[in-house]
Amino acid sequence: MLTSGSGMATILLCGVDLFIRGKLEALLAEHRFQTTDGVEPPDLVIADIARIDANDVADNYPDVPILGYTNHTDTEGLRRAHAAGFDQVVAKSALFERTHELIDPLLSSVE
Repeated sequence: MLTSGSGMATILLCGVDLFIRGKLEALLAEHRFQTTDGVEPPDLVIADIARIDANDVADNYPDVPILGYTNHTDTEGLRRAHAAGFDQVVAKSALFERTHELIDPLLSSVE
């Protein structure tokens, strides 16, 4: 659940490399990021589909919105994430072109 009043969300990054993490932290500076399970459950999971098992992530976070991304040429990875039940699955370029458009609705669903 979002930290009441502050609008700050805890976003768990799964398989996200440091370059992508840095870009996300700059674009979403109002939120807190973690790469391992913390004390508090995450409000959102962002996963690099090419670097994780989509089913494992979906199974580990059944009540948390999940946004997956990969290269636009990884059609099989996109299909796997859809089949696993990710809430949003996008090409990596869309993650940065439409960051708030993708993430804000997922975070508002947990408030």
